[in-house]
Parts: sequence; C-alpha cells; structure tokens
Amino acid sequence: MTDVTHEAAPKAADQANPAHGPVPAPASTPAPMIEARDVHKRFGALEVLKGASLSLNAGEVLAIIGPSGSGKSTFLRCLNHLETIDRGRINIKGETLVHTPPAGVCVYAPEAQRKRICARMGMVFQHFNLFPHMTVLENVIAPPMTVKGRKRAEILPEAQALLNKVGLWDKRDNYPSHISGGQKQRVAIARALAMQPEIMLFDEPTSALDPELTGEVLRTMRELADEHMTMLVVTHEMAFAREVANTVAFMDQGEIVESASAAEFFKHPQRQRTRAFLENVL
Repeated sequence: MTDVTHEAAPKAADQANPAHGPVPAPASTPAPMIEARDVHKRFGALEVLKGASLSLNAGEVLAIIGPSGSGKSTFLRCLNHLETIDRGRINIKGETLVHTPPAGVCVYAPEAQRKRICARMGMVFQHFNLFPHMTVLENVIAPPMTVKGRKRAEILPEAQALLNKVGLWDKRDNYPSHISGGQKQRVAIARALAMQPEIMLFDEPTSALDPELTGEVLRTMRELADEHMTMLVVTHEMAFAREVANTVAFMDQGEIVESASAAEFFKHPQRQRTRAFLENVL
C-alpha cells in the first residue's frame, strides 16, 4: 500500500492559502514584565525569602499583602537589585537579571546589561528618600540628568507635566521640609516617573503617612493604574488592593502563599493562612 499522507499535506496547505504562501506561525505571547521563580534570600542565619515566585504582565497592577516581617519589602528590593538573592531566577521583560545554574551559585547579568534591565523599573520607598537640599523641582530633574545625562532644558517640560500630574507644580520651589508627608510621597512618585520606567515598584508608599494624607497618594496611584502603568505594590491598604489591583498575592514567612484575581482573592481565599490574615485586617 502506498503511503500518501506526506504527499497530501503540502497540497492541503497550498489550497488553504494559495495566493499568499504558507500560513504564518501564530504570534508568540509577550514575556511577563516581571517573572520571579524560587527566589531565596538570607541575612545571616535569618532566611527571609524561602522560594518566592510571581509574575506580572504589562499594564497590570499586582498588590502584595501580608503581615509585617513576611519578606514583602525584601522581595521587592531583590527585583531591582537593591538586594542580591541567594538562589532563584528573576527575569524582567524577558531578560534575565539573575539565574542559578546547576552549580547552585547565582549568576547576575553583566553590569551594563544589569543597569539597563533595572532602569526599566522605578521605585517609590516608604520614607520618600527625597534630597533635602533640593527643591521639589530639582528633586524631579536631578535623577535623569545624573543617571541618563539628559539636559535640564530637555527635562524641564516633562518635570512640569509630572508635577502637574501629581498636583504639585505650585510647590516646585519648596524644599521637602516645607511640604507634607503626602506631598513628599507624590514628589517621590514624580521623581520615579521622570526616569521613564516601564514598571513602577511601590514599597508600602503610605505606611509613613498620617491617615488623612494617605488618600492623596492612593489617588495618584489609581490614576497611574488607569493609564495602564505596570505596577507592583507592597501595601497594607486593603481597599486599594481590592479596587485597583488586577491580582493580589498574600505573602507570609518568606513565601507567596496564594495569589488570585482581586475579586476571587477577597471573596474566596483558598488557604487557611490567607483567611486568618484577612479576618484580622478586614
């Protein structure tokens, strides 16, 4: 018997697309903006991260919640190389920042590549970290001038737009000591955005603020989410996590215990540790 399968297949393909040749392969799925796998970090005898893993896609907001001391801030700092990891892999927009080969010793990307990868991320800290000797405007202008070598005249219109975005152009000539904590944090957000990041990392951005000042910072973050900025937010603000985040992850004792869409996470938490935490904070 003659096997005709291999002869018939090309003819079928030709008939399916006779004018334009072979059907193109489907487009590949974009790489996550952040992909962390099995991240471990130890400070001396204290194991802070015990195999934390998560991924974040472009345009999404992921909120990490959990008790104090669970490793949330350390995890965030590892993502942009403010801390080095002991084991695991971190990819940023498909590029490997660090991986662990079979030998078990972490290998980071070469310095130039590492700096380029980390430049994709802007970070807002708990305690603002503004330059006290610079005005609000200079705090926003200085990083792109210093790090990227850009000209002041080129940056100034962008700085004005950013300070208008966070509602602080009228405070441009003030020093940090003369503005409120909420205003300082909004300046910190504008400063991070001035570096034109593709991803924004927020490390408990409202934890150092009085309750009445928290709302103005969260409003700014909501606006960024509405503009589809990719955001990873460590927060104790459950309302923000519920209403703004696409995905919520619960972290405890150095591990990502559970993650799900915000609606599913708060309505139907799967793990007992998650349920116990939510019962205490909601």
